[in-house]
Amino acid sequence: MAGPGDDAARKARGRAAERLAAEYLEERGLRVVDRNHAIPRGEVDLVCEEGDGDVLCFVEVRSRSSEAQGGPEETVDRRKRRRVVAAAVDWAMRHDAAERTIRFDVVAVTFGDGAPRIEHFPAAFDADAEPWHG
Repeated sequence: MAGPGDDAARKARGRAAERLAAEYLEERGLRVVDRNHAIPRGEVDLVCEEGDGDVLCFVEVRSRSSEAQGGPEETVDRRKRRRVVAAAVDWAMRHDAAERTIRFDVVAVTFGDGAPRIEHFPAAFDADAEPWHG
């Protein structure tokens, strides 16, 4: 049974994963323009711009302490995708960005014995919250 310490550890791991994901994406040329945009129906972890700012990337960051139960990216189910899309639409409307090209990415961070493993899944799903199979 999980106790209060487990929840605190999970939240700390999540914050660390978001920080690592932001650094990882920035090293690859994306610019983080916002973090943790939340509305009652959902939240998006990172909002990034790519290129000349023509592509707006809404990024869901997922983490696990190991891959014993699969990769963190596997935890982004339809319900989670819908919550990210709802928050992204809200962010885009509030920032007059609804006409920009929008992409939904996932960054998976796996903590273990060594350095964390970070994987970026660009265009992981679409605005209908369906996995992208392009």
